[in-house]
Amino acid sequence: MKILPTITTITPGKWRDKIAEVKKFKLKEVAVFPTCLNREARKEFFSLLKETDVKRIPFVHLRSDISLEEIDYLVRVYKTEAFNIHTKREYPSLQDCGPYRKIIYIENTYEPFDEEEIKEFGGICLDFSHLENDRLFRRKVYEHNIKVIKKYPCGCNHIGPAKDFACLDRELGNIDNQRPHFLKKLSELDYLKRYPSSYFSPLTALELENSIEEQLEVKKYISALVKNKYEN
Repeated sequence: MKILPTITTITPGKWRDKIAEVKKFKLKEVAVFPTCLNREARKEFFSLLKETDVKRIPFVHLRSDISLEEIDYLVRVYKTEAFNIHTKREYPSLQDCGPYRKIIYIENTYEPFDEEEIKEFGGICLDFSHLENDRLFRRKVYEHNIKVIKKYPCGCNHIGPAKDFACLDRELGNIDNQRPHFLKKLSELDYLKRYPSSYFSPLTALELENSIEEQLEVKKYISALVKNKYEN
């Protein structure tokens, strides 16, 4: 299981700071989530990334306007092995990804899994914090998704904190208003202990707004937690 620090783009402008940290720590491998960047911003993003020591980006979170040429670039230059997308019920589906369809995975987000859509792609991208929030606040969705998870391959994971509020419940009107991707304390990851080893894939991205330096500490914590799970 490979746990990757991630350059996220949720907080406007902070991704530049994360790229600077990647350069500072001479990291050679990261995940990238350019999900909040338009085409022009993505050009700047990857231009700055060229100035770092990064040689591999094993895992990328796509957005629906990313072109086939951009995916080609990531696979060719950075040896990307897995991509994830949201369901087409939330965002338009990628228009042309045929050559890479089998390494693109559908993430569990607000909408419950659609098996027919999963069959069109490589399988599931399991976001553990979304799964845990469903367990706590949307039991029917949770039970549906658990059944689906057992039937299809999990090609990649997102890991973030499990908060004590329904950050995915749009009816409560509080989606994202308490920074659900920001980790305040390591114990917010202890919920991972409840999930079986079979749910953990070879590629895991830390979906955190936290700095890269903090993510490296988080990586150590999760590595110890998962190692103990496998040994027991």
